[in-house]
Amino acid sequence: MTQPLMPMATAVWLVDNTALTFRQIAEFCQLHHLEVQGIADGTVGTNIVGQDPTASGQLTWDEINRCQEDASGSLKLSEDAVKALPRTKGPRYTPVSKRQDKPDAIAWLVRNHPELSDLQISRLVGTTKPTILAIRERSHWNISNIKPQDPVGLGLCRQIELDDAVRTAAERKRKQEDKSSATAEAPVSDEAVAAPKTTKE
Repeated sequence: MTQPLMPMATAVWLVDNTALTFRQIAEFCQLHHLEVQGIADGTVGTNIVGQDPTASGQLTWDEINRCQEDASGSLKLSEDAVKALPRTKGPRYTPVSKRQDKPDAIAWLVRNHPELSDLQISRLVGTTKPTILAIRERSHWNISNIKPQDPVGLGLCRQIELDDAVRTAAERKRKQEDKSSATAEAPVSDEAVAAPKTTKE
């Protein structure tokens, strides 16, 4: 699936310079519509400089105007636009300026989504299991100054990634509950209740 280069910066520019709907911008930039709404509200991407997709040839004003007139329309990348490569799996890079926000994000995830595993939180925020454990047990060296904050609002992960992690955790929890209830309610087989054998005299 193709997306514009610097999708968040592109979304910031589209919010500021066009009358496109949040849905249209979210689809084009492959973001969650709540992230785009957060950009408009000033709670997401406040330090991100907008990137004009028309200047880089990724989008034309004709395409923007077409979608502004038709709210159900979807923006399409120009055919000669440079295609962004999908991010490969690996350690999540977090800018130095945001690393101090990680404990706040971990505390928020632990409080609001206890079903998430340490591994999932580690992947979402880009942290280590010992740090997560310390915050869970309130033994972190800076626990008194940690204030739970949404990692999406902090820019540490995307809403889509958080939603996927929560959905995966919920499915895992449901399967475990189904398995345990099935084990507890397993019917006794007919063979187990068979009549005792009689011995010949």
